[in-house]
Amino acid sequence: MAETHDFRYLLDEFADIRVMRFRIPGWDSLTLRQKKYAWHLSEAAKWGRDILWDQNCKGNLRLRHTLETILESYRGDRECEEYGQFLTYAKRVFFANGIHHHYAEDKIFPECSRSFFRELMEACGCLSEAVLDYIYDPDAYPQRRCTSAAEDIVKASGVNFYEGVSRDEVESFYAAMEKPGDTHPVAYGLNSKVIRDNGKVTEIKWKSGGLYGAAIDRICEELLKAAEVAENDTQSRALHILVDYYRTGDLEKWDEFNIEWLRDTSGTVDFINGFIEDYNDPLGRKGAWEGYVHIKDMEASRRTETMSAHAQWFEDHSPVDPRFKKKECRGITAKVVNAVCLAGDSYPATPIGINLPNSDGIRKEHGSKSVTIANITRAFDMAARECPASVLDEFGWSEEEIAFEKKYGPLADEIHTDLHECLGHGSGQLLPGVSSTAMGEYSSTLEEARADLFGLYYAADPELVRLGIMPSEDAYKAEYTRYIRNGLIVQLNRIELGRDCTEAHMQNRKLISEWCLEKGAPAHVIERRVRDGKTYFTVNDFTALRGLFAELLAEVQRIKSEGDYQAGKALVERYGVKIDPVLHREVRQRYDSLGLKPYGGFINPDIRPVSRDGEIIDCEVVYNEDYIGQMLTYGKKYRTLD
Repeated sequence: MAETHDFRYLLDEFADIRVMRFRIPGWDSLTLRQKKYAWHLSEAAKWGRDILWDQNCKGNLRLRHTLETILESYRGDRECEEYGQFLTYAKRVFFANGIHHHYAEDKIFPECSRSFFRELMEACGCLSEAVLDYIYDPDAYPQRRCTSAAEDIVKASGVNFYEGVSRDEVESFYAAMEKPGDTHPVAYGLNSKVIRDNGKVTEIKWKSGGLYGAAIDRICEELLKAAEVAENDTQSRALHILVDYYRTGDLEKWDEFNIEWLRDTSGTVDFINGFIEDYNDPLGRKGAWEGYVHIKDMEASRRTETMSAHAQWFEDHSPVDPRFKKKECRGITAKVVNAVCLAGDSYPATPIGINLPNSDGIRKEHGSKSVTIANITRAFDMAARECPASVLDEFGWSEEEIAFEKKYGPLADEIHTDLHECLGHGSGQLLPGVSSTAMGEYSSTLEEARADLFGLYYAADPELVRLGIMPSEDAYKAEYTRYIRNGLIVQLNRIELGRDCTEAHMQNRKLISEWCLEKGAPAHVIERRVRDGKTYFTVNDFTALRGLFAELLAEVQRIKSEGDYQAGKALVERYGVKIDPVLHREVRQRYDSLGLKPYGGFINPDIRPVSRDGEIIDCEVVYNEDYIGQMLTYGKKYRTLD
């Protein structure tokens, strides 16, 4: 699709957030059958919205319905300062899918007074002191996911995965299910809530006829419609298995679906739908509901296909202990895609790369699918061009460093993402008898660190130049410089002053950068410099830094492969959590002076079927510009839970 100058990517900015939109290159080249397939998959994704809201915190749905009522029916003064503050709060809650910041996980509070909020509710006939307490009480669900070692992280977390139970009780409950030495365990607890029922700890399954049954039934309806217009029999079989899983809650069916889903390597349209990532769970077990639909970018996928074709070479030459390497890399596929629909835990904020399934056993025996999402990356880039200020210009050390990064940085960063998703997550193996949940609350951070380190190590390998992936033997240096700068300093702008670093991806980047800074200090591999009262970090020895990445990769892989919880905990707590308050304050001041928003997310384009004489003859894409409008439309159309 040709770029037009009148297409505006950046739609809205508020608090620390910018809302954008994305285009779908390649849509007009799809057949009608493929368009209908993508449309039904997108509808299935949108029907899961209420599930994610309820998972994020008990009370979120009632709050959202209150916000929707006020936004649609309030007839008072919408120009006053406090209404503007209410509107900003509503936008933040919609973006976060609940009362907790989507990334920092701390509770969001409105700037307008409680009395004004009550007036809005009274005027719209939806007054509830319980909802007001939910909004304004600082002691009510202060964090979505608690990571403090001083607290019971299950009881102290706001997520709605557990009720009336403690961490010890949950861990004992699942320990009784797991069989020592089981080489193909299911993901116990992935699709359920743990509660106390008549004094006994038990779980309620998220399935048809169970918890979230109404939403899941609507998801299944659309999945079955999609199966009727699937591109091939493998896609159709996978969808029917997924429906069986949703109807039964049987996690063996979930594994069966993932295996069948992996077999579809020829389709243009693909999807994600289910309880998948466990980042929001303090114990790393419960899957947040997520939906995603995308189409393959044929031209751009040549790079990732080259990587996946050489997966065994990368595995064999990895700097980790041979005991932890896969002897045979199976079924690893990678492609570049363009997003069609974001949903659940991927909406509005979305990843730029995905690697699934998460089961170590399935990865080992059947492989994985990896995607880099090109149109999302492009939308971020295009929206940044619509802003006058530059993070690189502010935090880059020299004109030469900045120029080099502008030349090679975007491509080098994409290649690192490809390596991370395509090969990093799919590399390595657990030793026999080691549980995939052995790392507990540190699992997500360590897994992201492992994949990042794999990508960083290989970004500098001459093999990438030989394969035609990296444009020159020096291009990787742009990614090394960017990564260290971001991990040590730039990403701190996302964290409120006085807070620890708690989000898994941010902890991962901080851990790697801080560890390399410390271990490379005697040789000045990374140097902290100050100019005009501003702090900078530069890389002096790229070869030595690659050696540090290799050393840390070997250790993180050992920790995961052996299930060494204490070593993993020590690594994360020492390097990934605490922040220098003086440096933190400096970074926040410098970033704030740029007038930029550190977080970004997207609204979806609409897919609208076009009919003639009762038959669908096309599915057209309509690009929206109204953030609140889409939230209100989704609230009406896809509401299944109260």
